Amino acid sequence: MKIPAEKLEPKLIALDLDDTLLTEDLLITQRTKNCLKKAAEKGIYIVLCSGRVENSVLRYAKQLDLSGTEEGRYVVCLNGAVVYDVHKNKSIYSRKVSGEILVSVYDEVKKYNLTPNVYEDSTVVTPIDNEWTRRDASLCKLPMKIIPEFEKVLQKGSAKMMVSGPPEILPEVQRELKELLGKKAVIFTSKPYFLEIMPPECGKGEALLWLIQKLNIPQKSLMAFGDSMNDETMIRKAPMSVAMLNGLEYIKDLAAFVTQKNNNEDGVADFLESYVL
Repeated sequence: MKIPAEKLEPKLIALDLDDTLLTEDLLITQRTKNCLKKAAEKGIYIVLCSGRVENSVLRYAKQLDLSGTEEGRYVVCLNGAVVYDVHKNKSIYSRKVSGEILVSVYDEVKKYNLTPNVYEDSTVVTPIDNEWTRRDASLCKLPMKIIPEFEKVLQKGSAKMMVSGPPEILPEVQRELKELLGKKAVIFTSKPYFLEIMPPECGKGEALLWLIQKLNIPQKSLMAFGDSMNDETMIRKAPMSVAMLNGLEYIKDLAAFVTQKNNNEDGVADFLESYVL
């Protein structure tokens, strides 16, 4: 088992939401809330790090009841494209995919009859209403806007594009897009049916390195919990990286530690109570 040999002393704990902090019912348990509050009371920053847009992440940040504290002040959204200051109610760090890249992705995925979404003012914007676009909006609990002249929206650029579709064809689409774009964008699957296109050199890990530099926290004091491919950069960059028991085998192999319980069994709280608090 990949468990710590001694107590750990993080100064910032970064937490993925889906399949990590949240149960399969998309809830934060009371035990986990109590645990994170105790960590914050010890002066440890608690930073939610998600692929979700700002409003969706802030909804969970408010549930932790830490947003009024210095320790609960920051969240990372859109897989690292945005760092948001809850006190100032604004983004303090942001990255975008260019309009040119987004239009080229749109042209490519149409060959597979796939429909992409982008995010604008906490709204899911898409050219067509179908089961896949609705799935993204439903997961994030965001309104959806249908704009048939989608290319005009894309030309403005966006922090993230989501391509949703059947899991059996997305790996092929991912290969095609990587060949098309090279290093002009970051492309990965966050779930079997979600393919994400992000700005180059952008990820949760990069956003966290920017944030700890701002807070004068050494990298050795960074802890990160995750389960999936969109957590890879922060798992790589956090010396105290923790993969969820229910996570991908690749992420578990990559992480320094693995929780002994899954996300439906308070895996995060169990690990923190055992090795941090």
